[in-house]
Amino acid sequence: MIEVEYVVRTSYGRLLALLASADGDIAAAEDALSDAFERALRTWPNDGVPANPDGWLLTTARNRRRDAWKSAAYRMSVSLNPAEHTRTHLDSIDPDALPDKRLQLMAVCAHPDIDRAVRTPLMLDVILGYTAADIARAFALPSSTLAARLGRAKKRIRDAGLSFELPDRTVLPERIDAILAAVYGAFAIDWHSTGSEVRDGLTGEALHLAETVCDLLPDDAEAHGLAALICLSSARLPSRYSGGMFVPLSEQDFRLWDRHLLARGEVHLRHAHALVATGVSALGRFQLEATISAVHCARRHSGSTDWSTLRELYSVLQELAPTLGGAVALAVVTAETDGADVASTMLDALDGTDRFQPAWAARAHLLARLGDTEKSRAAYEKAISLTPDAPTRRYLERFV
Repeated sequence: MIEVEYVVRTSYGRLLALLASADGDIAAAEDALSDAFERALRTWPNDGVPANPDGWLLTTARNRRRDAWKSAAYRMSVSLNPAEHTRTHLDSIDPDALPDKRLQLMAVCAHPDIDRAVRTPLMLDVILGYTAADIARAFALPSSTLAARLGRAKKRIRDAGLSFELPDRTVLPERIDAILAAVYGAFAIDWHSTGSEVRDGLTGEALHLAETVCDLLPDDAEAHGLAALICLSSARLPSRYSGGMFVPLSEQDFRLWDRHLLARGEVHLRHAHALVATGVSALGRFQLEATISAVHCARRHSGSTDWSTLRELYSVLQELAPTLGGAVALAVVTAETDGADVASTMLDALDGTDRFQPAWAARAHLLARLGDTEKSRAAYEKAISLTPDAPTRRYLERFV
């Protein structure tokens, strides 16, 4: 029997996108869909799962919306009965429009009238079904703060009457950066989860959305770069943890890596490189990050890591899209090419590392290589105190 929880996990975003497109009221669509899921939990165990679970849920939620649009007296006197309503498909989709309603809703969330800072969290919430707590943790925000921002954004979409018309291919490129950032954010939340905490299907969902964008914009190198990054990173998931402990990339057993995902990622990356080489598309962050991942994955063939190439790639990445994490990674790679003393100087020159766990872990590693045992131990202890997940703490505790 199909479990309601499974349908929620696999169909939430698709159903919500269809419901919200009716009038632009995302919050009301969420309420209606939640009501439909609750009814499924009550009725399916006794009546059996419908032949088309998604159709049943969509019909029930639509009926809930219709009742909400009618009078209070009607809502009090008439019970919801999905069977009384004819199930119809959505109107035919314009051939020059997005073939996926979730991407339609993502484009709405990326509208210029929506605060740029909330676009990605909003997409993660309404499209992929992440909780406010999940998203807040990824963005280092209090859950209450993020929930309030999401609520204001949904109200803005409704009150401003932002169009839910399917954006065609002439509009989508203007919002592609925000859409790709949201897809990457979805993957990153799972990537930074640990072991059994990684939620089944969501990494695959992020890859599906990335490849859908590739289908819509085949000449966008960044879309292919993101798809490549997700594939190449996901391929290494089986080797990231062992015995309840984090395993760094350099120590992972590459025999556990998923060959199918590696090959799939390499296809996307080659296509992205070809688009840039021919001047069709521009070089971007996701292509560089995917190339960095590919260099690491090449160890399975060569038996060694090409640190010089990695240093060059990280340098370009920092020029194009500078981040604190990227700066720390560049310092770590530099230790392999120019020595721990040079890398340590680079790390010490960075601002904003006081509570940045990767910086403390890197500093501890470099100090150990320089022979400063006491300072290295103190840095490891600081890194451990800033580490939220148990497997990574266990790994770091080996050095204390």
